Amino acid sequence: MVNPLLLPELREMLAESNSAELVEFCTALNPGRTAEFMEGLDDVDLWSVLQYADLDRRAEIFSYFDEQRQVDLLQGQEPREVATLVDRIASDDRVDLIQQLSPARVKAILPLLPVEDRRDILRLCSYEEGTAGALMTSEVAMLAESLTVAEALKELGKQASELETIYYLYVVDNDNLLRGIVSTRQLVSSLSHPDRTLGEMMETDVIVAEVDEDQESVAEKVERFNLLAIPVVDSGRQLLGIITHDDVIDVVREELTEDAHRIAAVEPLEQDYLRIGLLNLSWKRGIWLIILFFAALLTAFALEHYHEELQNYIWLVSFIPLIISAGGNSGSQSATLVITALTGGQLELTDWRTVMQREIVVSCVLGVFLSTIGYSVAIFMAPTPFAALVIPLTLLAVIIVGCFFGAALPLIFQKLGLDPAMMSNPFVAGIVDILGIVIYINIARVML
Repeated sequence: MVNPLLLPELREMLAESNSAELVEFCTALNPGRTAEFMEGLDDVDLWSVLQYADLDRRAEIFSYFDEQRQVDLLQGQEPREVATLVDRIASDDRVDLIQQLSPARVKAILPLLPVEDRRDILRLCSYEEGTAGALMTSEVAMLAESLTVAEALKELGKQASELETIYYLYVVDNDNLLRGIVSTRQLVSSLSHPDRTLGEMMETDVIVAEVDEDQESVAEKVERFNLLAIPVVDSGRQLLGIITHDDVIDVVREELTEDAHRIAAVEPLEQDYLRIGLLNLSWKRGIWLIILFFAALLTAFALEHYHEELQNYIWLVSFIPLIISAGGNSGSQSATLVITALTGGQLELTDWRTVMQREIVVSCVLGVFLSTIGYSVAIFMAPTPFAALVIPLTLLAVIIVGCFFGAALPLIFQKLGLDPAMMSNPFVAGIVDILGIVIYINIARVML
């Protein structure tokens, strides 16, 4: 968000090299508000203003810029200054940023970082994208179980400046194997017993994420157990890092965005809508439009196949849009409900019988209601009241079929190990359109 209120003053302070006021600007406000006021500056001026903040404050303000702006800044500024800033950014965030820089830029920055940070970055970069390892931060409070409360607080004070969060303290042995967990609340409330050890206080039944576990599974664990952070371990239970709730929120938002794109028959975008290339955007939208176009052609072929019947009973043509929309819309509703329930963890594949039973009952209720309305209209357009019965009977059948396929197809995709959101609304609607025409004409054949 760009707030232009202080832009003239900031540019004037830079022109006059007014360091006192620039330092005050960088420190007086909330870092998020500071970033908001700076957003309207060009990259050179913005970077110049950032240099008037101390390193920790600079990294904090920098974190509030959108990701693409952060990448642009790191890509264009002097490598040594960039390395100084990167050194103060949380380990998981800096890895994400570095992976988006050009190889030449990364090659220029990495040698300027401390050896320990450089190794940490390379290790985190080695984990596969979309796994817990790629999502975690290695900045974690690790304490020995033999420490007393007083000793733990003293040790925590030494580590605090290097940690992203201290919601939980992780108790480890000499080989960094996770033994248990103690919350900071527990630690503070035990001040009246300063000689009590962490081993006596810790909770040993710890919810963990495997380093190669899918990030969506990790997000489900954090949500289910209401955690602020979750430790990440390897196969030998060695503590490697933690994933914090803000990273989980990003994962959930990313997954929901992908599902929303797929439900709308768009291949998920890797960049923001306003930043993605037009040709790339056209491809991601066009690939599904082409598939849906051929599905629509099948509908046209179905209509052509029943050309003679439609000529003989021309009044049936007027109701084709009604039949198609009723089936497509009901199928889309069912698909959306089942997809969101599956991705939200409300449904399992074992619930398929219950899902289908519910959809059949609901489709019958909806079908009877809409059929009544359809018949009340058709009776004025059909040659006889009996002929008008084609419309309510078709509506009932099409809505039942639409709900059935709308619910069944995402479940089938889930069973096959595919993303159920790929069975998007337009795709379901296309299938139901073809079946709707076939059902409509065959009911008309039987009755007329």
